[in-house]
Amino acid sequence: MNADTSAPSNQRLFVAGHRGMVGDAICRRVANDPSIELLTAGRDVVDLCDAEAVDQYYADNRPDAVVVAAAKVGGIYANSQYPVEFLSQNMKIAMNCVEAAYKHGVRRLLFLGSTCIYPRDAPQPLVESALLSGPLESTNEAYAIAKIAGLKLCQFYRQQYGVMFHSAMPTNLYGPGDNYHPENSHVLPALLRRFHEAKEEQRDSVTIWGSGSPRREFLHVDDLADAVMHLMSASHPPDWVNVGTGEDLTILELAKKIAAVVGFEGEIKTDPSKPDGTPRKVTDVSRLHEMGWRHEIDLDRGLKQTYASFLKEEAESGLRQA
Repeated sequence: MNADTSAPSNQRLFVAGHRGMVGDAICRRVANDPSIELLTAGRDVVDLCDAEAVDQYYADNRPDAVVVAAAKVGGIYANSQYPVEFLSQNMKIAMNCVEAAYKHGVRRLLFLGSTCIYPRDAPQPLVESALLSGPLESTNEAYAIAKIAGLKLCQFYRQQYGVMFHSAMPTNLYGPGDNYHPENSHVLPALLRRFHEAKEEQRDSVTIWGSGSPRREFLHVDDLADAVMHLMSASHPPDWVNVGTGEDLTILELAKKIAAVVGFEGEIKTDPSKPDGTPRKVTDVSRLHEMGWRHEIDLDRGLKQTYASFLKEEAESGLRQA
């Protein structure tokens, strides 16, 4: 069956995972667009791990377009402690959202993967063709396998049935609404909270996990939301494309930037007994640049905005700690 993949003038857009940092950013991005009717559903309305519930939601609401931003996510500790949940829940979300989209005639679907699904030792910067070219990083293998399955499912639906299902591979994200759980969060929000608490408690030092030498790239979530809508409007997007800045820095350099933004003036120590993860991860974003999109929020500006959001979230409703 060949679907009509042209973008409708007025479309019903379902953002799966709208309560997460990425989904919320996408909702903010389209909130004032009169051509888009935004559809959202929390877990109390539809459990994305329940195939029948997802199928019924699509049948009842008939979205024209879907962004699959829902996922079980976490840092090195969470991934190593709960591999069953990271594999099974993310597989179910991908399968249910993509299969129901095809069944109910969704014209356009964008599945969000992650650059952490590239092989551990893939050449840097990471190019899209490196996918499945080598062993995965062991510290997040379960999550990566599930995301690869979702990405390939979209590719195969597009190949077999002609539907415009495609994927984006964002690098490490940060911004408003991040997860600040003391153990399960990613490196940037974890460091931001740690330095904030150290300043509040007037500590002399903060110890960061690992050697501090791994290099990472960070993209503000509002930039990702803008990239998502850019890709959704492209007439012939690639099956998957990296979304990032193409710029990286060491974890220790990141820690120093966060300490400065927070106002922590103590010593920053490293703990090499803790795992570092992948030695370096930075994306080749030339394909996305060729499609006419570049990030706008540099890291220094983004960190200041994120810390302001952290303080507001802490004061108003408590920090997200999933």
